[in-house]
Formats: sequence, structure tokens, C-alpha cells
Amino acid sequence: MPDLTMMIEAAGALSAAGGLGYAKARAPRVFWSLVGLPVARVRFAATYRSTMDVCGLTVQPSRLRAFMVRNVVRRQDVQPVPPKVRRVRGSSTGMRAILRLPAGLEPADVAAASERLRHAWGVHSVHVVEVKPGFVELRMTGYDVLRRVKMPRRLPRKLSGPLVVPVALREDGTAFVRDYKKIPHGLTLGANQSGKSMYQRNLITGLAKLSVGLIGIDCKRGVEQRGFAPRLSALATTPDEASSLLEVLVGEMEERFDILSAHGVSDLWDLPTKVRPVPLVVLVDEVAELFLVAAKKDEERRDRMVMHLVRLAQMARAVGIYLEVCGQRFGSELGKGATMLRAQLTGRVVHRVNDKQTADMGLGDIAPDAVFAVTTIPPDRPGVAVAGDSSGGWSRIRTPEMTAAEAVAICREYAHMAPDIAALAPFRPVVRTTPVPVPASPLVKPVPVTE
Repeated sequence: MPDLTMMIEAAGALSAAGGLGYAKARAPRVFWSLVGLPVARVRFAATYRSTMDVCGLTVQPSRLRAFMVRNVVRRQDVQPVPPKVRRVRGSSTGMRAILRLPAGLEPADVAAASERLRHAWGVHSVHVVEVKPGFVELRMTGYDVLRRVKMPRRLPRKLSGPLVVPVALREDGTAFVRDYKKIPHGLTLGANQSGKSMYQRNLITGLAKLSVGLIGIDCKRGVEQRGFAPRLSALATTPDEASSLLEVLVGEMEERFDILSAHGVSDLWDLPTKVRPVPLVVLVDEVAELFLVAAKKDEERRDRMVMHLVRLAQMARAVGIYLEVCGQRFGSELGKGATMLRAQLTGRVVHRVNDKQTADMGLGDIAPDAVFAVTTIPPDRPGVAVAGDSSGGWSRIRTPEMTAAEAVAICREYAHMAPDIAALAPFRPVVRTTPVPVPASPLVKPVPVTE
């Protein structure tokens, strides 16, 4: 009987160890919640003061504090003062701690020591975010959250809004969102097979669920955006159609400015709900197709399209028209007006690129430190990108995997939310209910008989 009991106990221990090993590899959230988080909390509490001291994140105490320690506590050795921990809470992806910085420390000092803190506490990464003056938040992740992307179920209240779309997951475990009221225009760059199309699918499916009008410009005969036709209010698949559509959009912008002027306001969201036009998001799939021309006779059309795009980027935010421009490369080599247009596209997302110059085009002018991060994206991780903004901040993100069939199904489900805009009616795509039959080709090509 004792031998049987020992065998049962050993089998149970082996099963538990095997289950934890499986959870660590296949279900990292479960493993972190059961094992990683309790261990990290104990290690953080036990080694916090010494870790801050060796990392150079302590300051000499004030004269009053030193006087109180020597005369009230009766201690001759006065310890350096580390940042005071205000709150520590765990999550399914990591742990967060709010620190009150003492006089003499700044958030940059803590950020510079983030790699040493990561090794000291045995977590995957440590990110430092300034909450308010004098307070920083340490966002620690227990595992690589970008390996298998799982979006948060709920967004924080500060990230919610009528034009907020969760698109990807940041490396600190928070959601990366496109907030068109804060960052109206965006530029997405990436080489082939980098995950740029996956980013577009997540963006379009998120927008499809909102009360906005979607306008597609896909001069590759619509191969990328044709499937989203049920949710699109307009679609241009050739440069000629794109030129006409952009001209109509400029006219729509001017009419909306007349509405703002009549009501004495300067922003679309200040209008009464009854007269407020629906916001429009213009999705340009490959911007180079609008700039490049094969013959001199097409240069006039190109200049006209570029002028319309620049006008929309400069003024259309106030009337609720937003641009999402995508491409493989985007710079002055495209021609006149390219640099002027890029300067208006505040939100930047750069996937894996083929050369450093493309990374400089996307992020070099707003976040120079992010250029190196783009060039180190491995090719076996499609969807990983670097997102930056005009404030100079940047972060690594990754979009969740979504097939083209899933994106098409979501657009069909929310097709009833596509607004009918009279000016865009000629460009409304025709939705086919049945697939177009493809003529069968013989397996063996006929060979003419020769004498």
C-alpha cells in the first residue's frame, strides 16, 4: 500500500509538471496567471529596494529625512531613497506598478534602466510610461505577447470613442488603436509578405462596425479591396476612376465646409447630430499607383490627383474626412507632392521593409530611434510592425491573424451600415451575389498539325 501511494503521488506530480510545461508552451496566459505572476510579485516585493539601488534609481535623502532617521529612529546609516511604490496589480499578460519618483529622478532615468530591471525581476520586458508629472508606470510582461496575438476583450475608457478602432497589440500587452479624432491621417508601409494586408483587414473590419463611410482606392483592379465592396460607399479600381473620385471628395469637403460656416462652428463634431454628415475614411491601397505614370500624357492626371490628396490631407480633418495611405515605398522619388503629402500623414506604421531608406521615409522624420527597430523585424513574423507618431514615441505592434474570407464575411454582415451619399453614388461598387464563372481551360494545349 505505501508503494502504491508513493506511485500515485509521483504520477500526480509528474502530471502537474507536464501540465505546467504544456501551459507554458501552448497557453502562456494560463501559466503566467498560475505560476509566473505569484513568483514575480514575491520577487518584486523582496528585491525592490536593492534592485533600485544597484540600478542607480535612488537619491540621497533630504536633510529632514536624514535628521529624523538619526534622531528619532536612532540609526546612523541613512539609506538612499528609491521611488515609492504606489500600486501593484497583475494581469493575464504581466504586472504593472505605479511609482512616485523622488526629487532628482526623471522618467528617462527609469526608462534607461528598463533592461536591467527586466533581468532583475525575471520578466520578459519592462516598459516605462509617464502617467503624470512625478509618476511613472512600469508595464512588465511575463511572456512574449506578440508571438500569439490575442486582443484584450475590453478597451480602457480613455481609449473609447466614436472613431476608435483597435487594430493590433502592443508589446506591453495594451491595444494599439487608430483614433481618427486624435490622429486623422495615417501612412502604412511594408514590403511584400510583411503583414501589411493583415493590418488593412483588421482596420477595415473594425471600421465596418462603426457609423462611418468607407471609400476604397485600389488601382490594382481592385484585387485587394473588391471583397470589401458590400461595406464600401465608393470604390475606384483604375487611375482614371481614382482621379474622378478624388475630385468628388474635394467637392464633398467644400460642401461640408459650407455647412460648418452656416452653423458658425469649425469642426464636424460641433455640429448638431441631425445635420452632422457621416465621417468618411479614404483607404488608398497602393499609393505609388497614383504617382507613377507610363506616358507623358498621364502627368496632368497624376498632378491633379496629388493636388486633391494634399488638399484632403491638409483640410479634410475638420469636416470628418480621413486618409489611410498604404504602400511599399513612399518618398520624394515618387514625384512632385509626395513629400508634402507625407508630412500631413501623422500616424505612421512601418512593417518589415527591404531597405533602410524605406524605414527612414516612414519614421525617420518623427521617431528616429524607431528606424533601427524596423530593420530588425524578422521575416518569419509577419504582422510585426513599428508604430510611431508626431510626439516621437514608438512601439512594436502585431496584428492578429485574419484571413481574407473572414474580413469579407464581416463586411457582408455590416453591409447595412454603409451610408448612401449622393455624390458618391456613381462610384458605389456592384456587389455580386454569385461568383463570376471562369471558363475552363483544357489540360493539354492543342498542337497544330504540321506536314
